Amino acid sequence: MASRCLEGKRILLAVTGGIAAVESVKLARELRRHGASVSPMMSKDATRVISPLALSWGSGVDVMTNWEPSMSQLDGFDAILVAPATRNTIAKHIHGIMDSPIMMALAASRGNNTPVLFVPSMHNDLFDDPVTDGLLSSVLDSGAHILIDDEEEGRRKQPDPVSIVAELCHICNSSLPSRRVVAITLGANRAPIDSVRAIQNASSGRTGWAIAEHLHRMGHTVICIAGKTSVRSSFTMPNVQFDGTPQGMLSIAKSVASGKPRPEVWIHAAAVLDYFQKPIQGKKLSGDGDWTLVLNEGPKHISELSDLVEGSFRIGFKLEINSSHEDLVSRSLEQISRYGIDAVVANNLEDLANDNGPRCRIVLPDGSSSVIRDQMSMCESIESLVSLHELR
Repeated sequence: MASRCLEGKRILLAVTGGIAAVESVKLARELRRHGASVSPMMSKDATRVISPLALSWGSGVDVMTNWEPSMSQLDGFDAILVAPATRNTIAKHIHGIMDSPIMMALAASRGNNTPVLFVPSMHNDLFDDPVTDGLLSSVLDSGAHILIDDEEEGRRKQPDPVSIVAELCHICNSSLPSRRVVAITLGANRAPIDSVRAIQNASSGRTGWAIAEHLHRMGHTVICIAGKTSVRSSFTMPNVQFDGTPQGMLSIAKSVASGKPRPEVWIHAAAVLDYFQKPIQGKKLSGDGDWTLVLNEGPKHISELSDLVEGSFRIGFKLEINSSHEDLVSRSLEQISRYGIDAVVANNLEDLANDNGPRCRIVLPDGSSSVIRDQMSMCESIESLVSLHELR
């Protein structure tokens, strides 16, 4: 399990006759990794590209390829994913043609407002045809969604399964109540000490990306302010700004806080570089003797943003070394009191390196705390705080 973002949801996976149908097994399994119950359906042309047996293995159930007395394509689904979506399929859907179970399912979705995501995959000469552009515009006008990847090798290839399912999760969950605009800072800061050297604190950005991805999948609007990271998000987040310097990250955060849409929630997950110095001009010569650095304390981002984010729900992060549970809670409460934030995610460095240790502790202003055992639970707990808080 990668998440429970599609838990309890029935997804109709419609596979049509593009060559990208070979990716449908991976796509079905990715849907299941996020808790979905998958009902696969294939067009006749799709069965010439990949065996229904393979898709049945990937989805865990039999594949529908022909008309059946039960008319299961008219069952209640939470969403329909058409991947790949050939131009022929899109055209027939726009013009109301029902010559297969897939087309009937799509017609019914338009009648009962079931979310539909089309993932076109075709050569550029077809994609650039004005008729294709008109068809895709009609799809959007009908209320359905489209996911198109960048051009590659003269084609619009189907995006990877992780990206497709992330978008479907976002679509399915965006209608849930209390979806928020969330700004999250993540990653490390790096500050130069001369023209070729720099100091940097330790943070891969993995935790921040995991939280941001989960919130996106859960239907929130996420704005990422990312510093230096050794990992990237597993899919392309829609709104990311990068600056690894302490001053640059703070400048972006201030701009986001003053801009639109105004974030209702701030998650301060970045490892901000608290101490740095003004870099010397040029390069300190090798073999030139010892080099004494005098690091000056920089501005606290969480404090600098306080006036600009007034009224927002704010979650801070706290990393300590060799601290007891009581000390972690105490220091988290100090941070809550000092900066007026609403919750703290507290970590022991030793726990992060220990697979058997707790993933983190979440501390609230009333002194209550909960021990979180794994990353999935951490993301879910943070999402609960984001969606359940009352706006001030």
